[in-house]
Amino acid sequence: MVPFDELRELLTATGARVRNSVPLAELTTLRVGGPATVADCASTESLVATVRALDAAGIPLLLLAGGSNLLISDAGFDGVVVRIATERVEIGADRVVAEAGADWDAVVAATVDAGLGGLECLSGIPGSAGATPVQNVGAYGVEVEHLLRRVRLLDRASGEIRWVAPDELGFGYRTSMLKHSDRAVVLEVEFGLDPGGASAPLRYRELANALDAAEGTTRPAAQVREAVLRLRASKGMVLDPADHDTWSAGSFFTNPVVPEARVEQVRAAIADHVGDVTVPTYPAVDGVKFSAGWLIERAGFAKGFPGPDAPARLSTKHTLALTNRGAATAADLIGLAREVRDGVAERFGIRLEPEPVTVGVAL
Repeated sequence: MVPFDELRELLTATGARVRNSVPLAELTTLRVGGPATVADCASTESLVATVRALDAAGIPLLLLAGGSNLLISDAGFDGVVVRIATERVEIGADRVVAEAGADWDAVVAATVDAGLGGLECLSGIPGSAGATPVQNVGAYGVEVEHLLRRVRLLDRASGEIRWVAPDELGFGYRTSMLKHSDRAVVLEVEFGLDPGGASAPLRYRELANALDAAEGTTRPAAQVREAVLRLRASKGMVLDPADHDTWSAGSFFTNPVVPEARVEQVRAAIADHVGDVTVPTYPAVDGVKFSAGWLIERAGFAKGFPGPDAPARLSTKHTLALTNRGAATAADLIGLAREVRDGVAERFGIRLEPEPVTVGVAL
């Protein structure tokens, strides 16, 4: 590892604030992660210069903004963590442009307050604006790819900075070409919105019911945002330092998509274990989407598993969230994730895939 004094000298001209031995647990919503050197970049110019300087010197770097989708090793990161602290948000007549480090829920709130509709179903999601296209963030029937106009990227190989259209990003369910890749850095995002203030069509039954509305209809964006925040809070999915159910990375596993050819086999396995029950499923491009939370609970992992004395537990409000009860390590969380994943696979023949990005650990 490059000595801290050399790193600080290297990055002096980039405008970054360089700090030594920062516990990464302080920068992630799971509140785990060992120490690292951190370079805080408060402007896009500083971010670009810092990444370029580190790449030119051959020094490993980890990009971090909101820290809501990361599970970092207890050993920390042997390199430089580049913290994206850019915050500018510009709202137009039918659009919003946000720098990568802008708090995502604050961006959503600003659009709703400005009378624009479209992003309200993505209210309450922790993290930064720049992370949303990386994993194609989605909730309550709305996904980033449907509203995104373009993304401004730094190509780390060529040094080029350009705006990229959504069709170049290879979007899929909770993924994109940007995820699990270090080729590009998101600098800014632009979303197209409804200037009339109507929400996106209500495609999610739970949300429609909460609004006493028919599926497929719209409501004022502000009204939908309030309902979404209530629903997410009831599941421990709105950050609250006093509530350990929110010390999480949100939904830890994605809802599995089962190919049509295997659907009946999976249904039969479910029937063998839990009887002839109605299984919540949703249509998907490549097959049928099953509810990961439902599968976890029916596989024997109830809310709060494995019990009150465990440092890492399933949320007491939502089985899809793995939580730090105050003193959990990355190893504790990985152990719990493996137990849940393997239990679901053993009972139902479905392998759950993690949604967070892991750094220095593997599931």
